Amino acid sequence: MPFNADQMIDKVRGSRVWRSVFRSGSGSSTLHRALAIQQNIFLHLFATKVRKRMVRFGVTWYLGTLTFGTFLILVITGILLMLYYHPSVPQAYADMKDLQFVVSSGLFLRNLHRWSAQLMVFLVFAHMFKVFYRGAYRTPREFNWVIGVVLLVITLLLSYTGYLLPWDQLAFWAITVGSNLSSAVPLVGSRIHFLLLGGNQVNANALLRFYVLRWPPSSSSPSISGASARTADSTCSSRNRKRKQLLTAGLRSRRGNERTEGFRRRH
Repeated sequence: MPFNADQMIDKVRGSRVWRSVFRSGSGSSTLHRALAIQQNIFLHLFATKVRKRMVRFGVTWYLGTLTFGTFLILVITGILLMLYYHPSVPQAYADMKDLQFVVSSGLFLRNLHRWSAQLMVFLVFAHMFKVFYRGAYRTPREFNWVIGVVLLVITLLLSYTGYLLPWDQLAFWAITVGSNLSSAVPLVGSRIHFLLLGGNQVNANALLRFYVLRWPPSSSSPSISGASARTADSTCSSRNRKRKQLLTAGLRSRRGNERTEGFRRRH
């Protein structure tokens, strides 16, 4: 049987997968052109003629817009927080404390990033529940449902990888429990556990791996290299020395004030 390219193209275009992705179909009629604009996520906002109910504000619009808004907040605050963070064991927790007590508006940025992440997870789940219970995943919108599931998984993975970055007790044991749960998967559990942590336990490899998974562009950043790790360690030690000097100076000043006050009271 000779191969016919036109028949193959028509068969692909007539398949359920193709029709779920390109719902308007192919054609040059006015109907096809109108459907191509109205069913596009960007073009339907700038259509020359459209029904009011198609662009009316509703629950889906609010959930999708709020989710995108929280995503933008996470990107902006995440980039700002990344400027003060080193993904190394001796420096990560100290950087969190510096963001909380030393950096100007650091506590506000960190809390805004954390609450936006939690709100984004809630909004994505709410959007998926709404789509499911309204039956919006049915034909011809199967592809939209697939995209939603993929975005939900990516959101959960980003939220999970960011949990370890503060490198405190809560983050350490939460990732330990989660990785142990993944190791319970039959057949491939141990491999998933090793792939997540870069080893058999939560250590510096896991911290660095979670940081790279959360920020893919940072894999080529100098902060990942060994030289930067040594720089981070030296920075950490210099900061610790400065803190000790400040604490010592404060204690000496306080003792001097107490001695002066006691001397005045005796005389």
